[in-house]
Amino acid sequence: VQLVESGGGLVQPGGSLRLSCPASGMIRSINAMGWYRQAPGKQRELVATITYKGNTNYADSVTGRFTISRDNTKNTVYLRMNSLKPEDTAVYYCNAQVTTLDGVLRAYWGQGTQVTVSS
Repeated sequence: VQLVESGGGLVQPGGSLRLSCPASGMIRSINAMGWYRQAPGKQRELVATITYKGNTNYADSVTGRFTISRDNTKNTVYLRMNSLKPEDTAVYYCNAQVTTLDGVLRAYWGQGTQVTVSS
């Protein structure tokens, strides 16, 4: 199973970005999907998660600014980020709880995409 993030980059404060992360491979089903981030010198932290049915959960620091969504037909999770702040600068990783064709459930991670918010 592979997860590949895209959509990161350099943006000015107050700007917007949309991250995408399709999952591919020997997938039977995907349960929860989510986005995490890690800033330099800090631990990886949860940004947002979404269940298969669309129930969402957000970190307090991004509530009202970020929106997580998914397309189950494409095995893809998205993160729309508005009103970006310099403190949102980090490497963003997607995560998926995948049941593979052999019936094994485990978590998979993407390689990360850099988001830099700076003027």
